[in-house]
Amino acid sequence: MATPTIPTSIRVHLGSPRSGAENVTVPFRDYIKNVASSEIYSTWPEEAIRANILAQVSFALNRIYTEWYPSMGYDFDITNDTNFDQKFINGRNIYENISRITDELFNDYIRKEGTVNPFFAQYCNGTTVTCDGLSQWGTVPLAQQGLSAFEILENYYGDDIELVVNAPLQDNLPSYPGTPLSRGDLDENVRRMQLYLNRISANYPSIPKISVVNGLFDENTENAVRAFQRIFNLAQDGIVGKATWYRIVYIFSAVTRLAELTSEGVGYENLPKRFEGDLSVGDSGGQVVTLQYFLAIIAFFNSAVPQPDIDGVYGEGTRRSVAAFQRFAGLPQTGNVDRLTWDNLYGAYKGTVDYLEGQQLIEQVNTKPYPGVVLRRGDVGPSVLTFKTYLNFISRYFFDIMSLAENGVFDIRTQNAVRQFQRIFSLEPTGQVNELTWNTIADVYRVLREGQQRLEGQYPGYELGTGG
Repeated sequence: MATPTIPTSIRVHLGSPRSGAENVTVPFRDYIKNVASSEIYSTWPEEAIRANILAQVSFALNRIYTEWYPSMGYDFDITNDTNFDQKFINGRNIYENISRITDELFNDYIRKEGTVNPFFAQYCNGTTVTCDGLSQWGTVPLAQQGLSAFEILENYYGDDIELVVNAPLQDNLPSYPGTPLSRGDLDENVRRMQLYLNRISANYPSIPKISVVNGLFDENTENAVRAFQRIFNLAQDGIVGKATWYRIVYIFSAVTRLAELTSEGVGYENLPKRFEGDLSVGDSGGQVVTLQYFLAIIAFFNSAVPQPDIDGVYGEGTRRSVAAFQRFAGLPQTGNVDRLTWDNLYGAYKGTVDYLEGQQLIEQVNTKPYPGVVLRRGDVGPSVLTFKTYLNFISRYFFDIMSLAENGVFDIRTQNAVRQFQRIFSLEPTGQVNELTWNTIADVYRVLREGQQRLEGQYPGYELGTGG
């Protein structure tokens, strides 16, 4: 796996991931100065400022190094939405001392001992929002006690972290090497892909292990690629083209993040599965921790559900996550947890974990590719019937989308349903089905269908919104 370098620039999306906000490209050093000036106070002790900046650098580099957003099809590296990433205010003034400190630290980052990738340095303000990572306000008294920046980071992230200093700078390069990888190739890109596939195979045992990771694309590697392609509904040609490469990157990030979540002190075996009573804002304790853990796993794989803090306190963030899940599951959007909501949450959580750990086999849902032409009102034919069938299934979970007659006619009702879908998923509401809209409809349909299969596999007859 290549050692991370510091990019000269970073692409920032000025909104939530699915929003239609603009992207701006800024020098990486200036981005960190902006984030630090937006997130912390210039009057804090210098060691507290240094600790926060190092966490911010590591967070941003982790997003870039894992290609978190590009691997999901987005054309940016990070957002400025603090529900997902770090605060960035385009065009803001920068504090002089923060600018000076950032100039010293922008190419230093945290990593765990024995690893290469920049550490995903989670943090929060520590007052209105708390989390398992660094507390921004909490760094101040630690610095006043005489702790160094690195000692402050160890206090929050553990004594198994280390600091990479003066990492080299390099322009951003997409991980995809530009040409497909196939049998007989020998280079570092093959080796990286082999490492990713071996990690993924721990969660998907039907992918054969690549016994020798040496950068040579041999028969064993080709078999692993074909198995991956079969599982994830890609053309099973044994060649790592752009689509296969980025799907490998995304799944690698997903399974490693799942491992991080399951190691945060709440193991699956220790979770109380039974419903123990209604939960609402103001409640706290172990049952709330379990609720937040369920939501955290679900939110990671379902962008409709915002990620809550796992702090054992039922605050506004947890309420928003619960309400979003209720909307997704077709339940009353109260933001409170009753037995029906709990059962749905547990079912969705367990189905996700079982699926990722390779414990449950489901039939892969195949969707048809984009037909190559924009579909609009007045069109007729099998392609119209296909996406209307997908939309009808989606409408069972998103009640704002009207149901349609399953025929091949693109009428005004179909146009309105398409617009409703586009608004929900932050697409331009044209009422026409271009390639982006088609692929988004197909992706949402596939996720919902496979999720339904996972739940039905555990609870025969189970449907989201019914509680089983």
